Amino acid sequence: MADTTGNTAAAQVGEADSRPRKSSWRYIGPGIVVAATGVGAGDLVATLIAGSNFGYTLLWAAILGCLVKISLAEAAGRWHLSTGRTLFDGWASLGRWTTYFFAVYVVIWGFVYGAAAMSSSALPLQALFPNVMDLEWWAIACGLVGLVFVWFNKYAVFEKVMTVLVGVMFVVTVYLAIRVTPNLPDAFAGLLPVLPDEKDSILNTLGLIGGVGGTITLAAYGYWVNAKGWTNTGWMKVMRLDNRVAYATTGIFVIAMLFVGAELLHSANVAIASGDKGLLQLSDILEAEYGSATAKFFLIGFFATSYTSLIGVWHGVSLMFADFVARYRAQGATKGEEVASGARERSWPFRVYLLWLTFPPIVLLFQGEPFRLIIIYGVLGAAFLPFLAGTLIWLLNSSRTPSQWRNGPLSNAMLAIAGLLFLVLCVKQVWDQPWAEFF
Repeated sequence: MADTTGNTAAAQVGEADSRPRKSSWRYIGPGIVVAATGVGAGDLVATLIAGSNFGYTLLWAAILGCLVKISLAEAAGRWHLSTGRTLFDGWASLGRWTTYFFAVYVVIWGFVYGAAAMSSSALPLQALFPNVMDLEWWAIACGLVGLVFVWFNKYAVFEKVMTVLVGVMFVVTVYLAIRVTPNLPDAFAGLLPVLPDEKDSILNTLGLIGGVGGTITLAAYGYWVNAKGWTNTGWMKVMRLDNRVAYATTGIFVIAMLFVGAELLHSANVAIASGDKGLLQLSDILEAEYGSATAKFFLIGFFATSYTSLIGVWHGVSLMFADFVARYRAQGATKGEEVASGARERSWPFRVYLLWLTFPPIVLLFQGEPFRLIIIYGVLGAAFLPFLAGTLIWLLNSSRTPSQWRNGPLSNAMLAIAGLLFLVLCVKQVWDQPWAEFF
């Protein structure tokens, strides 16, 4: 059996031996990475707020969000394994417009996201060590450590570290869910698809479904599958098990936090702020309710949640950018074996994008976020998932994909639902922007 924990050996064996591998838990890895990267502090806050506002009513929506993301990640992984080509190579085959969209998106998104990820990771550290240094310097330290770690380590080490951090996240969120003593009959009632009796309840529900675990990281999943050494259809069953584990893990995280919101906040009619600072407020509430040890334990989980998103993006999106540059320069097909060999992680585009994620955003930490750039960032971010869902439907129903691996009715239905959901959310995001102040 091929070694699936490294890069080179697996790639060499993977092309020659495409016999189906038996699904096995010992192969799991990329799914853990995509789950950890996709669930950031913002997702946990959104779920907390849903629980605090509506109790268990939207539990079904949180679970549906995980199912929608399973379909997207599975489709991305299936494209990589069935064609042997990377996702960006597939996008490029659809026309130059995909290249232009991705180029603008990855530059602007990376600049703003870099600052957001560093700040999110710094918040729990400053709360744990309040008199050491200012938030901005904690943020810079987080970014630099992430840069060094991803720069000098290949996928195998990266996956192991992410697995440890996911373990921390799992223990903390499950502990909190048990600590608040959830009302299980009400929780089971929340599995029924009922909308809250509130203004804009449909849009709020769609927002919760769309916000559970992942944006561009869903597209990065196929690259992590290749980086693991899975490069052909022999790994299809393994990939599908891995993907299910990813979103089962995501589901546990968000359900646990919805329990906390429903029991700790909703029952006491306590509101918290949106964004990462809402988790700091939750820390104060936990300290008042259960003591400082529980609050500190939660902050450790908060840091693990934020930092997995940081280093996950530093690695995964840099891989995508490296593939984008390779495809643009070569003007030819880019193969999964090239990702599996580790060549992308040693390339100069990979490292240039790492630097882009780390150093230019430091300016935003000290000067604040530029208004117009944030609006463009919000619009591009909202447009990415409709773009991903639409292009996957196109690619996986065309002759670009071998016939036995094309979409079936269920896959098409799930991707269509995902595309429509994210399109509605994209239109809402564009509509809500203060365009009058932009011009």
